Amino acid sequence: MPNPPVEADTPTTAPRPFTEEPVADAYVSRETQSREEDDPPLAMEALRAVQILNPSGEVTMPRPDRPRIMCVANQKGGVGKTTTTVNLAVALALHGNRVLVVDLDPQGNASTGLNVPHHAGISDVYDCLIDNVPLAEVAQQVEGIPNLWCVPATIDLAGAEIELVSVVARESRLARAIAGHPEPFDYVFIDCPPSLGLLTVNALVAAREVLIPIQCEYYALEGLNQLINNINLVRQHLNPNLDVSTIILTMYDRRTRLADAVEQDVRNHFGDKVLQTVIPRNVRVSEAPSYGQSVMTYDPGSRGATSYFEAALEIAERGVDKVAGHNA
Repeated sequence: MPNPPVEADTPTTAPRPFTEEPVADAYVSRETQSREEDDPPLAMEALRAVQILNPSGEVTMPRPDRPRIMCVANQKGGVGKTTTTVNLAVALALHGNRVLVVDLDPQGNASTGLNVPHHAGISDVYDCLIDNVPLAEVAQQVEGIPNLWCVPATIDLAGAEIELVSVVARESRLARAIAGHPEPFDYVFIDCPPSLGLLTVNALVAAREVLIPIQCEYYALEGLNQLINNINLVRQHLNPNLDVSTIILTMYDRRTRLADAVEQDVRNHFGDKVLQTVIPRNVRVSEAPSYGQSVMTYDPGSRGATSYFEAALEIAERGVDKVAGHNA
């Protein structure tokens, strides 16, 4: 007996039952972007690049009424201190601010990222700290960024910790060097070494604000209490004007629940001090230093460049709001 005819619209497989969205989505931070934003078309990427590079000079970030001296510190290594310092400095300089980067890490990575010579024999921040050489004689103009200068660090700085022990007023050597610069800057970023020694103490005494990059991993939170305790000691005994003004979350991987958990912990503890912008893991950010560039100039349309641009804008706007609040 022949089989009955099969209707044309009869499905050959059973329809998939309706299921709710995966639970993991509930843990994804608001940093999560759509597929289109994460992998933008060329036109969108070009538009972002023009905004970030600002070739016309028409787009400007707010300039503070007084110099903002920011110490970028965290005694844990590999959390993005140097990367954050370099990219924020370039972003602000490209948008109308006069910026100085002081490389206080003997490894000299900030100098490398800005393509500033820092080999042996170059005058560097060591000369300012030990021999009282004026900062203006050591600072170098960063090529291609008109409003950006860098005080490099050479390997000589590695011995400064020991040599500063016997120096008079050893904790305030950098503060005096910055104060003696003849021309004011809108921003001074001090890139600290991954330690809590005399170099970092010099940076904390010279600064008015502390910017703490925190990697979105558990180990990054472990030493945070010790850093905050040291900052409080410096405030009590050496620099009463010091304030932890900014926390920035770096290396955020939205694929993991851990990153979101760390973010929530940091926001619950530090509140408004944490920037709304988070810095995602991005290969362009890691590649840029090998070409002697920041990610802002290496690949201005990338997700990493966009995030640092937004972070710089947020810092600039917060600075203006803070000054306005004090004057009210």
